[in-house]
Amino acid sequence: MNTVSLIDTVKTTRKVQAIIKPPKSHMVGDGFKVHNFFPSGLQIGQKRMSPFFLMDYNAKMEISPSDQPRGVGVHPHRGFETVTIAYQGKVAHHDSSGNSGVIEEGDVQWMTAASGILHKEYYEKEYNKQGGFFQMVQLWLNLPAKDKMSEPKYQPLLHSQMGKYQLADNSGTVNVIAGEYNGVKGPAYTFTPINLFDVKLNNNGVMKLDLPEKYNTGILIIEGKVKVNGVEEVPVNNFVLFKNEGTEITIEALEDSQILVLSGE
Repeated sequence: MNTVSLIDTVKTTRKVQAIIKPPKSHMVGDGFKVHNFFPSGLQIGQKRMSPFFLMDYNAKMEISPSDQPRGVGVHPHRGFETVTIAYQGKVAHHDSSGNSGVIEEGDVQWMTAASGILHKEYYEKEYNKQGGFFQMVQLWLNLPAKDKMSEPKYQPLLHSQMGKYQLADNSGTVNVIAGEYNGVKGPAYTFTPINLFDVKLNNNGVMKLDLPEKYNTGILIIEGKVKVNGVEEVPVNNFVLFKNEGTEITIEALEDSQILVLSGE
């Protein structure tokens, strides 16, 4: 019986396909210095992480004070969604539908461009004047064909609105942005099945994920260092791409850490 149990456990473990170091950074506008993990990153392309087809990561950096606005001027989007996750710093947003707002640590801006929208993003005015640390992730999500020409919409998701799950043994906290973790649901409306979790792990804390095999899954290490499935050690600013085989992933923090989990179909 023990042998059968062990084999079953091994069969359900989702193995790592690749650990990807941050690609060379480039500027987006005059405010955002990003590593594009996909589609231009090694081994991923546009479809491997579908419905996510772009991930830009502005790793932690310090910006100097300035009175000159910095960011990205007016530009169009159509047929997909953009999701901006703030870790440090403040970004202001305005779009052609009349939506505007500011996101800061723990907040998420979820914009459905759909039939088309113009928008601009830049450092929030007072933050720009004061300077400080900046760190954010932006994801682009494809929309189903039937929804590509729907009305644009905007979901401002504050940190206080996120679903929160406290891991056992003081391991840390899962902030559920979209989808569900152990019965706790996130506030984001999604067009396809998506799990998006912002996870803070204390040193030696452990998190377990159980996700459908068909969901394309990866994690980005925002802070710290983790061990995946008891084997792979992954440092800060690296992305882990998982195979679509097995369902269970174990993540152990080797120091105080923060990770972004993205999974969907």
